[in-house]
Amino acid sequence: MAFTPVCRKDAVAEGGMGLFQVGKKSVLLVWPQGGQLKAYRGRCPHADVPLAEGCFDGQRVVCAIHQWGYDAGSGKCVSHAHPSALHPYPLQVEGEDILVDVGPVKPLAARAH
Repeated sequence: MAFTPVCRKDAVAEGGMGLFQVGKKSVLLVWPQGGQLKAYRGRCPHADVPLAEGCFDGQRVVCAIHQWGYDAGSGKCVSHAHPSALHPYPLQVEGEDILVDVGPVKPLAARAH
């Protein structure tokens, strides 16, 4: 596994979420109230849209586009009778950093000046 630093561990508090970029991949970090910090692909599996505008109530992540909801602890869809689930990434905390294994990372393209 190749773990990549995503952010400092104080960037996401219990009951909170954050969306981060690792190369071209987006990483959704959620910390369910009373649970453990989790890392998921930052896109809704229902329509493959970014979860950047999504809501998190401490237990469920809800996509802002179509209102599909996912359990933050398991990633499973809880709003519809559908087998979709958030794609999990392995996560570890080292010192003050949160690291996630998102697979091969392609760097973002350099912007023209």
